[in-house]
Amino acid sequence: MLSAARHSLLKWRIFKPHPACITGRSFCTSSHCFLHINHVNKPQMTQHVWKPADHIPERVQALIRSQQPINSMLAFTQILRLLKTQPRTGWVDKGIPVAKVESISDHMYRMSLIAMALPAEEVSIDKCVKIALVHDIAESLVGDITPFGGVTKAEKHRREEETIDYLVALIEGYSPRFAREMKELWLAYENILCPEARYVKDIDKFEMIAQAWDYEQDYGIQYDLSEFYKSRNGIETKIVGDLCDELVKQRTAYIESLQQ
Repeated sequence: MLSAARHSLLKWRIFKPHPACITGRSFCTSSHCFLHINHVNKPQMTQHVWKPADHIPERVQALIRSQQPINSMLAFTQILRLLKTQPRTGWVDKGIPVAKVESISDHMYRMSLIAMALPAEEVSIDKCVKIALVHDIAESLVGDITPFGGVTKAEKHRREEETIDYLVALIEGYSPRFAREMKELWLAYENILCPEARYVKDIDKFEMIAQAWDYEQDYGIQYDLSEFYKSRNGIETKIVGDLCDELVKQRTAYIESLQQ
């Protein structure tokens, strides 16, 4: 028979999936929190804190444990691969077939080429492209968290910054220059510290609007994607704004043609 003392130390294990699991992404691992009951009348909960290291696939962890710079680089490339396999959450939430939903990597790649094509002489195009390439890199482990995902804006930022710091520590033994530059570019984007970051923020919004337009042309108007076009209000640069306005003009004509 169990003693009363042992009865007073019941441990309950509660499963709590990472937000990415909810959208069906197979890459992520489950996170857990534990509720310890030291007295039946006074339950206390130890809340799980999200950490990037908890979401590293096992085969990548093996590379990291070797502590060899070249294996750290290989581990970094494997983490980047996760960007190619994660669908962007907003489209999934709107009902776009998952098999047809763009990945985070798709989004970043088209952004980078748009940045490269900018006829903006007042900024460094090379820096714009680099910012576009790294701006969502933390989502490799954090996932694509939307405002409707149950994670606060502050917590989202904390997870992303911790992931950037984790990736910096991982890669700096192999390439200190890149590790330093990745963090600087990410911070520039997050805090809009330079004109290049402002352009890339606008490109981020425009690329999303362009993707909504792509889906509407593919599927007609069977999915309500109108809310994505509201992001036009947040575009501040004239070059990107003009691109977006022309796209919206063509979309309006398309919708009117369907209604005739």
